[in-house]
Amino acid sequence: MTPQLWTYTVFGIVIVLALIFDLGLLSKKGEVMSIKKALIQTCFWVVLSMGFCAFVWYEDGSKMAIEYLSAYLMEWSLSIDNIFVFILIFGFFKIKETNYARVLLIGILMAIVFRAIFITVGVALIQQFGWILYIFGAFLVYTGVKMFMVDQHEEFKPEENFAYRFMQKYLRISNQPNVDKFTIHQNGKVYLTTLSVVVVMLAVTDIVFALDSIPAVFAISKEPLVVYTSNIFAVLGLRSLFFLLRGAVDKFDYLQQGIAIVLVFIGLKMLAEIWHFKLPVWVSLVVIVTCLAGSIVYSILFDKKLPVKPTETTES
Repeated sequence: MTPQLWTYTVFGIVIVLALIFDLGLLSKKGEVMSIKKALIQTCFWVVLSMGFCAFVWYEDGSKMAIEYLSAYLMEWSLSIDNIFVFILIFGFFKIKETNYARVLLIGILMAIVFRAIFITVGVALIQQFGWILYIFGAFLVYTGVKMFMVDQHEEFKPEENFAYRFMQKYLRISNQPNVDKFTIHQNGKVYLTTLSVVVVMLAVTDIVFALDSIPAVFAISKEPLVVYTSNIFAVLGLRSLFFLLRGAVDKFDYLQQGIAIVLVFIGLKMLAEIWHFKLPVWVSLVVIVTCLAGSIVYSILFDKKLPVKPTETTES
C-alpha cells in the first residue's frame, strides 16, 4: 500500500468514527446546542484536523503537511464567512432553534457530496487543461477585490435567492409555520416544508462559496489528497462553529476584508506561474494566518458598531 493510499484509508476511517461520535453520540434530536458544547465540538474537529496534519507530515512529508494546513485554514476561514449567510437564512425563515442542528447536519452533508464532485471535476480539468489554473487565478483576484469593496452579507437577500425562487415556482411548498418535519401531507399530496427549503438553500449557498474556495485550494496544492481532506475537515466542523459564533459573528466586521486579501494573494500567486514564478508553500501559510488573525484583531479593536456620540446643538 502506497503512503497516499494509506493516508486516504486512515482519513476515511477517522471521518466515519468522528461522524458517529460527534453527530451521533453527542447530538440529540431537538436539542439546542449550548456555547460550552459548541466549543467542545469545535475543539474536537480542530484537534482532529491538526492530528491528521501530523499524520500527513509523518506519512507523506513536511511539504504536503504544510500544504494541507494552509488549505485547511483557507477553507476554515471561508467557512466562517458561510456562517454569516446561514444566520440570515435561519432568521428569514424563522426556524426554531431546536431544528438548527439537524438542518445544518443535512445541509452540510449535502455540501460535502457536491464539493467532492466539484473537486473531482476540478482535478480532471487541471490534468487535461493546465491553463485553466490561470482562469481560476483571475477569478480569485476579481472575487477578492469585489469582496473587499462590497459587504456581501448585506447584499444577500434570501427571498431573491434563485434556489428559493425555483422551489417556490416548481415545487409544492407548504407555508404552514413551525413544522418540525421535512414533508407533510395536505389534501392527499406531499408538500415540502420550510425545513426542506432551508436545507436546500444551505447546500446551494455552500456550493456558491465553493466556487471561490476550491480554486483557492488548487492554488495552494494540486494534490487531490490535500484538496479533498482540507475541504471535508473544514466543512464538517462548520456545524459546531455555527453554534459557537452565531452570537459573535457581527463582532468580526473586518474578517471579510482579511479573507478578500487572502483570495487576491492566492489569485496573484496562480497568475505568477505564467512567468514560472513560484513562492514556497510556507509563504501562503504565513499570509493566510497573518491576514485572518490581523482582520480579527482589527475587528475587535475597531468595532464598526460602536455607538456614535450625538453632536451637540445650540439653540438660537
